[in-house]
Amino acid sequence: MIPANDVGESCKNPDVELQERDNGVLFAVRVAPRASRNAIEGEHNGALKVRLTAPPVDDRANDALRRLLAERLNVPVSAVRIVAGEKSRAKRVEIAGVTRAQVLALLTDLPGSTSRRPGSPFSEK
Repeated sequence: MIPANDVGESCKNPDVELQERDNGVLFAVRVAPRASRNAIEGEHNGALKVRLTAPPVDDRANDALRRLLAERLNVPVSAVRIVAGEKSRAKRVEIAGVTRAQVLALLTDLPGSTSRRPGSPFSEK
């Protein structure tokens, strides 16, 4: 296991592949637009699976993804950048000011997870 403070190293969690950089974390996201709710659903083929109510038109889904990740990780929306896949469901996202552990916490705090804290809102209606 690679410690969270080893900057620039690729690391692989059994669920999501993450790359920690000097200023943040880079990882893959699989988006499902036009969903019934905004939610982080877990992992899909090495990527964070995210459902969004926004349609994939006029960057609305991309904006919704940036807002959702910023809210969940408690960073400004400007810290969330889509570096690849702006017109695709498969995206590469870089988030400045977060650690590998913070991104992995998005997976461990999912509904049904044994480590979920009461009152932790990881899906919104």
